[in-house]
Amino acid sequence: MTEQRTPLDAEIRARIARAGPIPIAEFMALCLYDPQHGYYNQRVPFGAAGDFITAPEISQMFGEMIGLWTAQVWRSMGRPAPVALIEFGPGRGTMMRDALRAARAAPEFRRAVRVHLIETSSKLQSQQRRTLSGVDDVALHWHASIDEVPARPCIIVANEFFDALPVRQAERRPTGWHERMVAVDASGALTLTVAHEPLTDLGWKLPAAVAHARIGELFEWRPCKLTIEIARRAAAGGAALIIDYGHLKSATGDTLQAVRSHRYANPLTLPGLTDLTAHVDFEALSKAAEAAGARVHGPVEQGTWLKRLGIETRAAMLEANAPESKRADIAAALLRLTGTGPDQMGSLFKAIAFSAPAIAHLPGFTP
Repeated sequence: MTEQRTPLDAEIRARIARAGPIPIAEFMALCLYDPQHGYYNQRVPFGAAGDFITAPEISQMFGEMIGLWTAQVWRSMGRPAPVALIEFGPGRGTMMRDALRAARAAPEFRRAVRVHLIETSSKLQSQQRRTLSGVDDVALHWHASIDEVPARPCIIVANEFFDALPVRQAERRPTGWHERMVAVDASGALTLTVAHEPLTDLGWKLPAAVAHARIGELFEWRPCKLTIEIARRAAAGGAALIIDYGHLKSATGDTLQAVRSHRYANPLTLPGLTDLTAHVDFEALSKAAEAAGARVHGPVEQGTWLKRLGIETRAAMLEANAPESKRADIAAALLRLTGTGPDQMGSLFKAIAFSAPAIAHLPGFTP
């Protein structure tokens, strides 16, 4: 049976034929963000009809907690007006819609807000505009990068964004750390290999827990440029919130994974039609933010963070006003967002925040 090929598969093979194997990070960037054939430029992957479901799609409660969090943080910032509310990777716009609805409880904040959505996919931008079409009292702006957002007091949110940023991988060999690459094997299939020459600039960057890795172990890392830019904006008088799945401490391991139609798939098959992600290293985020001059809050588990914000109270309110047939759904959504079981998000997902040094406490990060 002939393996199904995609237009991006042909482009990747052509690159390899011209210049040899390509790094995992380059492969991941092409698969997700290629302007013509990339995953996010071809599909709206969220929801039951897509490939995966994010927290805002599970329940309105998630976005509402974000909205209340941003309003309280704004007060801690000294109530600047205007204030930029920046979201990275807004998905279908669901979280921002729910957050702005919850922000009606803080009318001064809602009047001060100017929303800036960082989105490179024209298809997703169109979906976001439809979702947010009912918002007529808050200015909405779309940008391809944060560099386009004016420098002003800001609150930044990024839910399930960092896991989709291209990740580099290296394997420990007797000769040093060799970057992991994508090549074409003798049968014509895409395969994983490592660069012949070791990396010369990785050793000094290695976390202590990784520096003495055994032969054959893998280490993943992402460039910290974007984290530093987010942290700098937060340190200048604002705050940033990042929620994603990943590990608290830097460590060795291979977390690159692919999802298609809510099932795990081979990351090398059907390029451009499959979602690729890798776990977020929260220790690396913390170190980059501190180096940029920001105060770091957390990380804490998502379930703990949401409960501290009052999601259980909100769920009880929704259940009290819902018909009997909907109450079980609300309870199930609460469990999915805060539970610690294998199919729940409460412990796998973490929340971390950066702020100006003068902001000692942020909601949800202290008991």
